[in-house]
Amino acid sequence: MYSENNFVVIMAGGIGSRLWPFSRTDRPKQFMDVFGLGKSLLQQTYHRFLPICPRKNIFVVTHEDYRELVQEQLPEIGQDQLLLEPHRRNTAACIAYACYKIASAYPNARIVVSPSDHAIFKEEAFHNCIFTGLESVIDQDRLLTIGLRPHKAETSYGYLQYRDGDEATIKKVKTFTEKPSKEMAELFVDSGDYVWNSGIFIWNVQAIIRALRKHLPDLADVFEEMKGDYFSTAEGKSLQKAYSHCKNISIDYGLMEKAGNVDVILGDFEWTDLGSFQTIHELNQEKEEGNTVFANAMLFDVEDSMVVSEDPETLVVAEGLENYVVAVREKLVVVVKKGNERNYKKIFKAVKNKTGKEYL
Repeated sequence: MYSENNFVVIMAGGIGSRLWPFSRTDRPKQFMDVFGLGKSLLQQTYHRFLPICPRKNIFVVTHEDYRELVQEQLPEIGQDQLLLEPHRRNTAACIAYACYKIASAYPNARIVVSPSDHAIFKEEAFHNCIFTGLESVIDQDRLLTIGLRPHKAETSYGYLQYRDGDEATIKKVKTFTEKPSKEMAELFVDSGDYVWNSGIFIWNVQAIIRALRKHLPDLADVFEEMKGDYFSTAEGKSLQKAYSHCKNISIDYGLMEKAGNVDVILGDFEWTDLGSFQTIHELNQEKEEGNTVFANAMLFDVEDSMVVSEDPETLVVAEGLENYVVAVREKLVVVVKKGNERNYKKIFKAVKNKTGKEYL
């Protein structure tokens, strides 16, 4: 049900290291038109939520470095709706900041928290799922996450095990497992009682504040001290002080895995976390002989690979590759095995340690 009490928080502060160098620190993936649709992932996410609540109730949390990018892509976002983090402290701080700010002015708010870099299809089914979730948290001390039935043993997603209950689509969460091994993921898929953790959360604002006070009290204290400064000129200065005391922890590890009131709503829409070249390759419908090509390229005996270049005048020539990513940008060429995300993050970190930000 569309309501003035519905709010949406879009998290848009990540650097997208798993898509480097296609995603860069000065223009991460959420600000890019990944599929050539004329809208960035952030813009797609924003417009996806317009049927859920009034425009004024959509908040975007991002790093202060991306202020201009957000304002350029979402000019309708008001200043109070743009939450600028001075430091990256992971999703717990990001979500706490947004929820405490909303609570200070809207104590009856029901909030959807969503990443900005997901691909979602069958949007009518998505909206129905969101509305069902929002209805279920009215006046309920319930922390809800959306789970999707796995159709393959994906190792880059988190999994939720649930218990059967009286409700058809909402179940009690039993266990969390973050990024399992291939063998473990196969067991999860075969069991039938595990779902992918989408990272999309739904709750009423009082429930999440109670949970923060209980499971992350130091973080809660930081944002409660700002109570009189939200929606004022003092907010920015107070935020600098607050973030200097925030530890780096995700909402999953810091809160959701500890809380006893976590439920999962089973979504029946199509969903993908666009966190890797592998997922973009799988979603691309216009493959050339099994290859995804966003470049001026000549390929010989290349199979199941992806070639990306930001410069259409640079000709990329490759031969004899199978299951590789070739990514080209100014002064940088990256050639890596596709699908090995753990090694990819190590490579990104090694380049950062050796060269600083020059190639990031």
